[in-house]
Amino acid sequence: MKLLFASNDPVRIAFAKSLLAGEGIAAFELDVHTSVLEGSSWALPRRVMVADRDHFVACAILRDNGLAED
Repeated sequence: MKLLFASNDPVRIAFAKSLLAGEGIAAFELDVHTSVLEGSSWALPRRVMVADRDHFVACAILRDNGLAED
């Protein structure tokens, strides 16, 4: 698994996962409940991961749709 991006924005994460799913790429969200456990909601970003083989294409999809990180 490779890190695609990390974000605190649930809309950005949902949009990215939707775009990737439309292309047949499975994306996994890590650290979903970490902020709740730490008691600081939204303080820790969620990580969006993809399989190693899908990373290059997933990055291109995000870049083409304006979701690439600077």
